[in-house]
Amino acid sequence: MRIALRLLTGIALAAIITPLSAEAQENSVAGPVMAATNDTSPEPAGTAPPGDDIVVLGFGQSRQVQSVNAADIARLTPGSSPLKAIEKLPGVNFQAADPFGAYEWAVRISLRGFNQNQLGFTLDGVPLGDMSYGNVNGLHISRAIISENVARTEVAQGAGALGTASTSNLGGTIEFFSAMPHATPAITGSGTYGSDNTYRAYARLDSGDIGHGLSGYVSYGYLTTDKWKGYGTQRQHQANAKIVEDLGPLGSISGFFNFSDRREQDYQDLSYDIIARRGLRDDNIANDYPLALRIAKVYQNQVAAVSKAALPWAGVGTTFPTGFGTVDDAYYDAGGLRRDYLGGVTFDAHLTPALALKTTTYYHQNEGQGSWITPYSPTSVGALNQDGSVITAPSPLGFRTTEYSIKRFGGIGTLSYETGANRIELGGWYENNDFTQARRFYGMTDSATPNRDTLAFQRNAYATQWDGKYNTETLQYHVEDTLRLFDDRLTVNGGWKGVYVVNRAVMLGDTTSPLATGRITARDLFQPQAGVVFKVTPQTEVFADYTENMRAFVSSATTGPFSTTQAGFNAIRDQLKPERSKTAEGGLRFREGPFQASAVGYYVDFTNRLLAFANGAGIIGNPATLNNVGAVHTYGAELSANYRVFTPLSLFASYSYNHSTYADDVRSSSGALLVATEGKRVVDTPEHMVKGEVVYEQYGVTARVGADYMSKRYFTYLNDEAVPARVLVDASIGYRFAGEGVLHGIAIEGSVTNLTDKKYIGTVGSNGFTASGDNQTLLAGAPRQFFISLKKGF
Repeated sequence: MRIALRLLTGIALAAIITPLSAEAQENSVAGPVMAATNDTSPEPAGTAPPGDDIVVLGFGQSRQVQSVNAADIARLTPGSSPLKAIEKLPGVNFQAADPFGAYEWAVRISLRGFNQNQLGFTLDGVPLGDMSYGNVNGLHISRAIISENVARTEVAQGAGALGTASTSNLGGTIEFFSAMPHATPAITGSGTYGSDNTYRAYARLDSGDIGHGLSGYVSYGYLTTDKWKGYGTQRQHQANAKIVEDLGPLGSISGFFNFSDRREQDYQDLSYDIIARRGLRDDNIANDYPLALRIAKVYQNQVAAVSKAALPWAGVGTTFPTGFGTVDDAYYDAGGLRRDYLGGVTFDAHLTPALALKTTTYYHQNEGQGSWITPYSPTSVGALNQDGSVITAPSPLGFRTTEYSIKRFGGIGTLSYETGANRIELGGWYENNDFTQARRFYGMTDSATPNRDTLAFQRNAYATQWDGKYNTETLQYHVEDTLRLFDDRLTVNGGWKGVYVVNRAVMLGDTTSPLATGRITARDLFQPQAGVVFKVTPQTEVFADYTENMRAFVSSATTGPFSTTQAGFNAIRDQLKPERSKTAEGGLRFREGPFQASAVGYYVDFTNRLLAFANGAGIIGNPATLNNVGAVHTYGAELSANYRVFTPLSLFASYSYNHSTYADDVRSSSGALLVATEGKRVVDTPEHMVKGEVVYEQYGVTARVGADYMSKRYFTYLNDEAVPARVLVDASIGYRFAGEGVLHGIAIEGSVTNLTDKKYIGTVGSNGFTASGDNQTLLAGAPRQFFISLKKGF
């Protein structure tokens, strides 16, 4: 594998430092990307240029591919996740508990019933892993780039491109593309204020072309907001830089560096029982440390009453304070910290008029910490404070963390050759990912105020439950041929990719960990893909495609095959099979003047589906139990349409139908029935989704209203618990000043999220899924929120 890395890296370096031949320099033609994406004027940050389509429906593609651009992201509240801009697309199930869609513990996105860790995500071709919370192989898009710097987001609901750098894309891909530098010097900026003391600032400085095709920009984004319920803050610093050297007919060289430091206090996970007794606004009690101590003492006294243990706070009794029924009703506090550095260099070389080589090398480093101040792990005398001083009295609370570190590097290369009607492409990707993950406990005091801060990285642990080092090596290649016939009326493409992934796990230091160590591989060197698109008339085209994909295992203590005991791992290692999918889809696209539409039907055969069964409250940290449920059968349909009624007014609507059921029961190794899942609906998969959006832009006025309907979602494998359907409405209105004077170029915008103030459950599955019954795995959606923004470009 390391030899393969050297080969890919060598190709990239050789392409960068080796001059092209005189013949290539004379005959090469400049690529269209730079000309198409370089801005020519400094629009205010996040301002939507008029006349842009709300959604691009993917004409000419043999797959279901749709995209939204920077103008669409600009219509959202500044600071919103780029994922919010694509929630309107058919087949996209997006969930969040905050108005920006950026609170990672609650954010979920799925496509056609495939959840987030079964999708592929990239930024300018650089893999982001599966973007799950506590990501072991990448980072979330909300940290990878500032949202104003996203130029386009492309969604392939069923099958991503063969060359996508992902080993998790069973059910589609979401690719993000960053903005190019402006062609002229520019300064753009914006500021936002809104509900819950929200402050958001963004600034970008563009150099323009400083000579010989060299241009770049640096930008900074800042967000701080109070939680919409309970007590606590969520804040983020981000910095992005990008530089591009346009080599004219030779191609281009570009590089980027992105930084993010995000720290957020968590919302309380809910169950139906908690909601019935305490309401959707139940939350952690971070403003009342003495109350948290009392609840913890009562709980531990209840446990001691059974075990006959003597506790120093026995006098507190065994009755919870008024309004609290269980120890899980409200914890003191919890938080998530993530600090990321992501950088890469891309060389796009036009070697001859027909031959092109594109290489990208990248590096990502992450430090993270997820924390819970827990009543399940009390602090003993002798533990240390953050400053190293000794705790001299026991406490019923402890500070539990899951700590992360990622150091990964990789290289991606694609060689394409055009001859006659054919375009042949060969590509490869290599990545080496070192991931460390530890579960540690830190001392808390029995005092009037807490001695530790959930928004700080912790020091001086008194215990380490486990400390694992995990390495994942990935090697992927692909071969593809695209054939255009009959004056480009018929396009046929076909090819395959191969993937070989090696996962390794070792335990570090002296821990009491029962978790598994060892080695496991996932290998499939032939995963075919084929597609066809035919232009029936200048207005109408039909398309169809078929693809096979495999999801590799992940290396982690909290998910995947190493998250079980050593005995359990040894028992399943030789029988465990990677999840696989076979997807077939076909559809029609039509456009006539201001109207365009698409319709698609699909069928997915999903095998070796691994279900993770949650064990106990999430705060306890018990590893989930993995079971192979066999197959999942999915079929569905998606409709979408754009209509520009007249120049200022655009309409967009989409409808999705999805029928996903488990095809087998969960059984033990001896064949005994464990959970009767056959025929049950897949969890967190709504059957119906309807989305709509109206946009008006004229004479400086911009107005937008969007609505999102989602039918009920199950959160148990036996379908005996579900959250009801809901409709959410967002709206915004703004004005950009024209003419001369001090107001020239200033834009002002007001936006409202959850316009109707709907009370609803936003996220399901925050603590996983169980076979049946209530579960503390729900998060309330944010109520109506108001924001006002000022934007200016110079």
